[in-house]
Amino acid sequence: MRAFLILQGWGNFRPPGHWQYELAAALRERGERVVYPQLPDAQQPDLSAWREAAAAALGEASEGEARVTVVAHSLSAMLWLGARPDDAGAGSPVERVLLAAPPSPAYLRENPEVAAFAALDPSRPAAKTRIVASDADPCNPEGAHAVFAGPLGIPLTTIPGGGHLTPASGYGTWPSVLDWCLDPAATIVPR
Repeated sequence: MRAFLILQGWGNFRPPGHWQYELAAALRERGERVVYPQLPDAQQPDLSAWREAAAAALGEASEGEARVTVVAHSLSAMLWLGARPDDAGAGSPVERVLLAAPPSPAYLRENPEVAAFAALDPSRPAAKTRIVASDADPCNPEGAHAVFAGPLGIPLTTIPGGGHLTPASGYGTWPSVLDWCLDPAATIVPR
């Protein structure tokens, strides 16, 4: 059995039209098990509350010994890298992780609402992980390769000119992420 855990970013109230919302709907239409919680207080996120909510959502997704694919965007990608909700060692139910547009610690420190997340010490997740990020992300001006992919040894897919990979930058429905969820060998490409 498999399941999908989708975690949103800062200020994201899971609106229709966002690629994560559309991904959850498309997976459910195919009969897949999807856990897509609204993380607490998306405008003023609390690190402890988000960590607890992500861990609870992972527990829900992995019920019945399901193997879980995690799709985390923005602040949740940083949460996943630093707070390690899947840090259960060899018994982790997480099979694969897609981290989309993780913000840099420098960017987080500049924003008081999310500055606490900058203190997280990113480490390579135990599960097979891929980062997908734009080369023009205002939330990571240093670049995902320099901040995360290179130092942590995580494969990176670069989306040219994709901004922060939100609807404002053209990322509503994103078919190749759906393809990747259903087939680990699929390639993620720009929308």
